[in-house]
Amino acid sequence: MKLTDYITGIQHIGIPTNDIQATKDFYHSLGFTTELETENNGEKVAFLRLKNLVIETYQNGQAAMESGAINHIAIDVKNINEVFSLVKSLDVEMADNSVNGLPFWENGVRFFTIVGPNRERVEFCERF
Repeated sequence: MKLTDYITGIQHIGIPTNDIQATKDFYHSLGFTTELETENNGEKVAFLRLKNLVIETYQNGQAAMESGAINHIAIDVKNINEVFSLVKSLDVEMADNSVNGLPFWENGVRFFTIVGPNRERVEFCERF
């Protein structure tokens, strides 16, 4: 199978923030709603939705505060383990050596990340 056989769409865009409340307020003013709020390793995390666009914002105190500050784009996939094997066979820089997991959402999420030619991070993500 080809990689495109596993991709089902965009999962989210990751934007770090130094002030999660100000970020939520800004996106709420544009019509986004908060779909999930949680923590990861002490960082506040919020998933904000506007129709089919989801932003994952996380307060880590390391936001670049300049253009180009988006951290990653996550692609929604099915069968993350097969996708990981396929992507590993490509000539790309792997940011992760294995599939990772987080207890986000009701049943968790599994993901891994690669690095693009402009140092952008592309995350492959499967929600359970």
